Amino acid sequence: MNFQVITFGRLCLTVIGLLLARGMPAAELPTQPLFVSGEGYKRYRIPALIVTAKGTVLAFAEGRVGGGGLVGDIDLVLRRSTDGGNTWLAEQKVADLGEDTLGNPCPVVDRSTGTIWLPFTRSPGKSTEKQIVAGESPAPTTVWLTHSTDDGLTWSAPRDLSATGRRPDWRWYGTGPGIGIQLATGRLLIPSYHTEPNEMYRSHALYSDDHGATWQLGATVGEHTAECQAAERRDGTVVLNMRGTNKQFVRTLAESKDGGRTWSAPWLEKQLPEPACEAALLALRPPLIRPGPAAPEDSLWLFSNPPGATRRALTLRLSRDEGRTWPASRVFDPGAAEYSCLTRLPNGEIGLLYELSRAGQPYRPELHFAKFPLGWVEGK
Repeated sequence: MNFQVITFGRLCLTVIGLLLARGMPAAELPTQPLFVSGEGYKRYRIPALIVTAKGTVLAFAEGRVGGGGLVGDIDLVLRRSTDGGNTWLAEQKVADLGEDTLGNPCPVVDRSTGTIWLPFTRSPGKSTEKQIVAGESPAPTTVWLTHSTDDGLTWSAPRDLSATGRRPDWRWYGTGPGIGIQLATGRLLIPSYHTEPNEMYRSHALYSDDHGATWQLGATVGEHTAECQAAERRDGTVVLNMRGTNKQFVRTLAESKDGGRTWSAPWLEKQLPEPACEAALLALRPPLIRPGPAAPEDSLWLFSNPPGATRRALTLRLSRDEGRTWPASRVFDPGAAEYSCLTRLPNGEIGLLYELSRAGQPYRPELHFAKFPLGWVEGK
């Protein structure tokens, strides 16, 4: 009996060790690998996760043909779930413009029409980000758009938004990555960023007031700001939550009182540390116009990122006052973790799509999906 107990104990330790080596969550919540580098495309990165008006869950990613970083032939790919994230349909290609680099998927759903809009960017396939930022590439990064009216089954031919969606002297450009939002007014807003001729990174917003037919450009935000996400408070204030590019090591925030057209001076948010990495921000109940007083859940926001000096220990944080304070947090995955995206699933649970890397192996990111009740963040 003692031998059996010892053997069982060793087996448990071995299993736990294997889970941690794979970067499995600290609480051992189940995850599903949706995009695994080397299985299909040589490398996958940059998650985006959203739920359609009909309740279909859409998981987007960059499919990197050559397996490299930001350079080369990169397509946008998608997997769909029609049962709330329990099972997933086969991978499908959303956009492929030859050997150019398509990146930074940032979808938004129009609640009035049900249309799914997917802004993204296009760069010359043989140019690095450094070359584009320095003005040494054949062309700058441009901003594009595709959309679906059948719950993500098919997608329109991509169209170039650069005439109204970027300034002529901008060089590098990024939409999101992550998700866009729809404001209480109906405005579709895409958090974005760019570089200017002096190579400064600055954030901005792209928005549409006519259900995606045309798009306009908002003002830029501060300096040394880049990848960003947005959420709207009950009073109509839009909060932009941005990655820093100047070793700030905390998130940079700014507010807009006019729906992303102009922004306040930015400030550093010491409650949200970061290692210079993309992060996810989600208002659990978007501020739709409806009668009656606000419910307690109306003020709940979620945030996720790796909060230390390195890209490890993906952590979820909960705010009960629309992002003013973040009293609750919990580590989801203690291993190597990078970009993430959050959504509210049809059954009320939280959906998470995030990048993890296996310990002790070459860099081969996997994009895993998980779902959990909101109470999990607070240890309930």
